[in-house]
Amino acid sequence: MATRRLHIEGLVQGVGFRPYVYRLANRHSLTGWVNNNVGGVDIEVSGSTTQLDSFQKELCTKPPVHARISAITAQEVPSRIFDSFEITESQSEGLPKVLLTPDLGLCDDCRKELSQPGNRRFGYPFTTCLKCGPRYSIITGLPYDRPLTTMARFTMCPDCEKEFRSPAHRRFYSQTNSCPQCAVTLSLVASTGQMLTSKAAHVIEQAVEWLRQGKIIAVKGIGGYLLVTDAGNADSVALLRERKHRPSKPFALLMNSVEEARHYVHISDPEAEALQSLECPVVLLQRKNHTSLPGVAPGLDRLGIMLPSAPLLALLTDAFRGPLVATSGNISGSPIFYSDKKAIENLGHIADGFLIHDRDIVVPQDDSVVQFTTHGRERIVLRRSRGMAPLIFSHPFRFDSPVLAMGADMKSAFALYTRGNLYASQYLGDLENYDTQAEYRHTLDHLLRLLNTAPSTVVTDLHPGYFSTQTGKQLSDAWKAEHREIQHHKAHFGAVLAENDRIASTDPVLGVIWDGTGLGEDRHVWGGEFFRYEDYRMERVDHLGYFQHILGDKFSREPRLCALSLAKDHPEAIALLQDKFTDDEWKLYRSMLQQPGLMTSSVGRLFDGVASLLGLCDHSTYEGEAALFLENCALRAHNRFLEPIPEFTTDKITDYVIRHLLQGSSRSAIAYQFHVGLVHWIAEIARQQKCRTLAFSGGVFQNALLNDLLTGLLADEFELLFHQELSPNDECIGYGQLACLQVEKLHQSFHQQIVQSCVLPSPVN
Repeated sequence: MATRRLHIEGLVQGVGFRPYVYRLANRHSLTGWVNNNVGGVDIEVSGSTTQLDSFQKELCTKPPVHARISAITAQEVPSRIFDSFEITESQSEGLPKVLLTPDLGLCDDCRKELSQPGNRRFGYPFTTCLKCGPRYSIITGLPYDRPLTTMARFTMCPDCEKEFRSPAHRRFYSQTNSCPQCAVTLSLVASTGQMLTSKAAHVIEQAVEWLRQGKIIAVKGIGGYLLVTDAGNADSVALLRERKHRPSKPFALLMNSVEEARHYVHISDPEAEALQSLECPVVLLQRKNHTSLPGVAPGLDRLGIMLPSAPLLALLTDAFRGPLVATSGNISGSPIFYSDKKAIENLGHIADGFLIHDRDIVVPQDDSVVQFTTHGRERIVLRRSRGMAPLIFSHPFRFDSPVLAMGADMKSAFALYTRGNLYASQYLGDLENYDTQAEYRHTLDHLLRLLNTAPSTVVTDLHPGYFSTQTGKQLSDAWKAEHREIQHHKAHFGAVLAENDRIASTDPVLGVIWDGTGLGEDRHVWGGEFFRYEDYRMERVDHLGYFQHILGDKFSREPRLCALSLAKDHPEAIALLQDKFTDDEWKLYRSMLQQPGLMTSSVGRLFDGVASLLGLCDHSTYEGEAALFLENCALRAHNRFLEPIPEFTTDKITDYVIRHLLQGSSRSAIAYQFHVGLVHWIAEIARQQKCRTLAFSGGVFQNALLNDLLTGLLADEFELLFHQELSPNDECIGYGQLACLQVEKLHQSFHQQIVQSCVLPSPVN
């Protein structure tokens, strides 16, 4: 008889790991125990050496479906005799070193229970099991156990307790277990906050009746409130836009099933898989020609669709039997609301009523959003949030002490490295107002407290006006930590390098980093950059030709200003542009462009300018609107064979667009050739730099057409690196700041090795 002690690290809590170990140990006729602790999972097992070896091998090679083992240590200990194998009480001593499980979408088994009349969870809006349900959004402490979640207030009834203790049941040790007898309570509340009913069946019935009447309901989901209304009712959708002050930004749609969605959109196999995954993101899908959902996505050929991520949403869609608008429960510029009190205070003028429950949310999260390229079917993460965050399993970082990277202000998200693990926060919004800043701090403080860590280094963007930069400096002062600054686009490059494990690349890599804005090292606005990475150094080797950046943030909100700046030396453009301005604006803005000032190399602003020249968008009502219209226009091109852009300079591009417009070429053909020209420009720079590997990051590479063209035109000649788990937009900046810090560390070591190899030996006397 031998006894072995195992310690497992990784994603091993909240994924059914202990029940799995329990069953595995019994199958191998072993005795002992398993428990959670702040470092992962500990196991002690007794049996023959052969049994122990077989148990350990299966544990490592066939873990639970959602588990990811990052490290396992095993040691032989003095032989012990146990009566059986059991799950023992969790241990909370020590420093946390465990990965945090994202919220898991509704699984098929729980979905079936909802509609089985004889099942005791029939119609229960909060059914969960080991495979699904809230995790990250409800955790209050480590290790992951019910008392350290917001489920702590709900005492399991005898039937649930029996399931919880039964090894054969799929709810064996399910920490979120509940049923109608020990229920999370659902209530229907008026917009004034007045309670109307808390009888579950009546709540759903009344809510559906309201939706059929064209009303708007705020529904408390896994990560916060959603505003829901009938997507087929044009008046309801228009009313939601009016009340939310959201004139044209696309709304996401909640549908009951893939089968229902196929009535409205085309769905490939990868897209169907994403829709039905436990991440349960919004997936952007190609609209069918006959689709009639007025006002949902004005002017666009793609619809954002998600399936129910929670049983409450499944019950609504089952009963309503039609597509629902389901958009973030916030007001313009604010984060998603997740506390009942604040939701009623702030959404009462938008929603006609509320579906509220008494399971508290600790960490608010929007829905994640993804899309797939049309031809390559490659996934592009547009927003990384519920179902994805804060998990980043693989990374190349090795620091001696905790490091916090604050990210940027647009599409904010921070990254934290501590005790060998990396945590990348969910999308936290644009840090322009107090409420969003407060939620950023709330999420950061919560994670630091959970992990009981105090960073010794804080990394920020170069931009001194960013809230994230200022907060990072304040924290570094408070902690007496080192403060480091990383240029915005280098952080983008570092992110895509690290995510593809190319920080240690021995071959040069060309980084193509295109976005809307980022403070450059020359204090101008960068955004169309080429970097060469070699010997652990990043060097800016080329960029889009500078054009003038006027009127501050107004420049990014009004594509007509970008067009005016691009075309200022093109008299023939007057006919295309002058009507976009009042007489006073025309004189003032043209006068400003004659004065020296801030310059930009932004490809994002180039997209805006071209979109305005083509008459697609002059004033943006949401970030990226002009670029979306330009991509959408290009995808509609029937004649794609205009002459190529002769040379990809700012002046030549502008001349090309204006000339072809005046010659009567179709807008879609010009838009398509513009995208092709970008790809040819990349190839030209890569050949000049003699780089065979190209890496892409920045918000411009959320463009599915551009990604398809890169793959179609360049993949035979070059190796192409794209983001995998992260979004190419500014959500990856925090991760990239850590990557650049790692690069600096490796460069110092590399430089020292070169110096040492060049030192001549001392002469022998």
